[in-house]
Amino acid sequence: MKQATNPRRVRIYLAEKGIEVPTQDVDIMSGENRSEVYLAVNPRGTLPALQLDDGTVIDESIAICRYFETLHPQPPLFGIGALEQAQVEQWQRRIEFDGFFNVASVFRNTAPHFATRSAPGSAPDTRQIPDLAERGRILLPGFFRMVDDRLRDRQFVVGDTLTVADITLFCTIGFARWVDIGIPDDCPNLHRWNEAFRQRPSAKA
Repeated sequence: MKQATNPRRVRIYLAEKGIEVPTQDVDIMSGENRSEVYLAVNPRGTLPALQLDDGTVIDESIAICRYFETLHPQPPLFGIGALEQAQVEQWQRRIEFDGFFNVASVFRNTAPHFATRSAPGSAPDTRQIPDLAERGRILLPGFFRMVDDRLRDRQFVVGDTLTVADITLFCTIGFARWVDIGIPDDCPNLHRWNEAFRQRPSAKA
């Protein structure tokens, strides 16, 4: 599914690297990720999944990116040197936990397609929990302001070049639009950063 956020993270990463990989769309909305065909590839039922020539499957977006980072280290998107790599990991995780996962809580607990399957992938059927969606909406403005402060005097989240932390942030902002949550008006640095990222060719991946 082209719009799905985690596959989009990998597509943007690959575009920034200039790596071409054959892909196949899987429609999450219709439940294709729970089909026998897809579960034979990835029993977790989550997207994306990278299947190697020997049949090995890597099924987490950042793990897939790390795999390609080792094979194609230039340009480096996980930082250079011990300190910068640690900072990229730190901000990538902050953005995932404080931003991305809260958007996912809103989406999975409000979207009609997920009324009886609010947990990801092939997890047992679970009904939506409105309180989780509300909690996500309450926490997201604080997340946006934290990142806005980080970007006060910075072009990128970490260092002088784009990293996976930027990619995750850009995809989180796009994901938030699915549930009608935008960047707050009092986050000018984040607005400026987002507009700059939108001009990158990879943003259309």
